[in-house]
Amino acid sequence: MRAVKEPQGERGAALLAVLMLVGVMAAIAAVMLERSRTSAQLVGNLLARERAGGLFLVAESLAAARVDRLVAAGGAAVGGAAVGGAGDWQGQATVLPLPGGSASIAAFDGGTCFNVNSLVSMAGPEALVTRPLAVAQFAALMRALDVPEPKARQAAAAAADWIDSDQQPAAFGAEDAAYAARGYLTGGTLMAEPSELRAVLGVDAGLYQRLRPFVCALPEAVLSPLNVNSLRAGDSPLLAMLLPETLGPPQVRLRLAGQVLAARPQAGWGSVAEFGNAPLLRGTPLPADVLQQLTVRTGWFRLALEVRSGDRVMPGSLLLDARCGLAAGPAKVVLRRGTGED
Repeated sequence: MRAVKEPQGERGAALLAVLMLVGVMAAIAAVMLERSRTSAQLVGNLLARERAGGLFLVAESLAAARVDRLVAAGGAAVGGAAVGGAGDWQGQATVLPLPGGSASIAAFDGGTCFNVNSLVSMAGPEALVTRPLAVAQFAALMRALDVPEPKARQAAAAAADWIDSDQQPAAFGAEDAAYAARGYLTGGTLMAEPSELRAVLGVDAGLYQRLRPFVCALPEAVLSPLNVNSLRAGDSPLLAMLLPETLGPPQVRLRLAGQVLAARPQAGWGSVAEFGNAPLLRGTPLPADVLQQLTVRTGWFRLALEVRSGDRVMPGSLLLDARCGLAAGPAKVVLRRGTGED
């Protein structure tokens, strides 16, 4: 029986179809391989991130223990002789080994700043009213930073209006109507971050950058609890904002604040009364409300963390409340940020 011979054209078409099928299968295999590789990388990244996150929590516990040791070492006057006199303990990074990584921890006085939430006081469970004393302090801080008086008064009043509960703008202030063109409203509650100041009318980028090293947002509407033993030379504007106008114009008060801090005893002041009797301040007694606001205890601690796990670096910061001292338990983490400072 004779074999049927396939036409040459059909054999070529079959070969082409097979080649096309092989090409499609190769392409599919390549895509699947790439997806598998990508999935493996994603899983690896997730595992590395989870590991770094776990190490961050370990570092957080170690950081809280470090604060407890500072409180115990400093006794009633953290920032005094036991921990370095003029706040020498601040910013000293400690590197601790962790399983598969390490953590760098540096502690700072978390209350050495102007608390933007002090611009209001609690008048009820959900009622925030402007605190004129803090508004004046905020304006005085800006004046110590060479901000023109009209701009300082406007920014301070507008910041208080941003936080308070009412819709009645203060003199030089701004409530919701002033922000309508910007497409947002005032907060009407405590600030979670000092960066919220950037949304306040009158606070431009230049003013915010000037203010940023001196402001914070403590989670309470309390006057800024300045520890005179933790204030460093660069913090003199914070002390100057509390000095009465009878001591001179803003820049005179700023120089005086710097001189007072430079003349601080090596072991720090033992009490606020002792600070108030400093030779440079004896001529003009400080007002009672200023003396009540000052302290020789560090109650709020800010900690800068940097956790390393393999080639991953995770920066962050913590705010701890240690105002009750060790007798009431360890310091409590009240705020954590998974990134560096803004």
